[in-house]
Amino acid sequence: MEGHGVSEDVFSHGALQSYLDKWLAVQPQQRMALVFVEPGKYPGHVALAALEQELLSAAYGIREPQVAATKLNWWAEELSGAAASGGRHPLTRMLFDDERAHAVPSERWLAPVLAAMAQLEEGTAVDFAAQVNAASVLHGALAALETAWWYGQDASSARATRVATLSHMLYALRRLQEDAEQDRLPLPMARLARFHLDRNGLRQQGEARDRAIKAQLDDLQSAWRESSQLAGPLSVFRALEAGLAEWLAGKAARASAPMKVLQQGAPDSGFMVTLRAWRAARRWQQQKSRDR
Repeated sequence: MEGHGVSEDVFSHGALQSYLDKWLAVQPQQRMALVFVEPGKYPGHVALAALEQELLSAAYGIREPQVAATKLNWWAEELSGAAASGGRHPLTRMLFDDERAHAVPSERWLAPVLAAMAQLEEGTAVDFAAQVNAASVLHGALAALETAWWYGQDASSARATRVATLSHMLYALRRLQEDAEQDRLPLPMARLARFHLDRNGLRQQGEARDRAIKAQLDDLQSAWRESSQLAGPLSVFRALEAGLAEWLAGKAARASAPMKVLQQGAPDSGFMVTLRAWRAARRWQQQKSRDR
């Protein structure tokens, strides 16, 4: 895969490469994971990650709900018929060329699309717990699909659901300024009320905004600690994403200007990222060995 440090060229031509590039544009640290989850050996694992990014882009990246609904409706039709037809989309064709796809019940393929459609016009959550519950519907459906693909139908997706939800909430918090006019804000209403913040206050750096962000980060960190007690394995991609997100949340919580740290993000490469990717891949291989 030219340009990404991976020699296999299964994604190197045409549309497939473009979908991989879109995923890596959002999660550039996954280039390190691809060293251990080689696309030539595990094309479906990479295609599933790219598919997930397509669904998330439709759910969160399209401002007009009707346009997003049209795109998600197309994906619902595509995934509901893919087992029989093999699919029309390049990612679907690659996925359903693998026996794993046919072992996953059709309702599990459809669940993320239906969840994405259901939350298109949701407003701001009342409090942190409601925020977690609301985000868990879509991200839990994605986590369940992903866990079944990587580890089989009987593997629990409880931990994957929680860390996927928390990683999304941190990503939303990083976009606080850009999304200050959206119906669904990254800070829950109770948090906004406690710190007397309106939309204008979210767009500008200030003490109240910093305190609200740190309070949100505190809750996220507590939820991450609790997630370690939940059952179920993580995919290599999920483990790397969640680990770096948790690291970034801790760094921002300790900073005098938390939003600046969040916007800088976690590193995309280097020793820490490589080590985390290697450890995630080792845990994956160990889990596979236990499941045999």
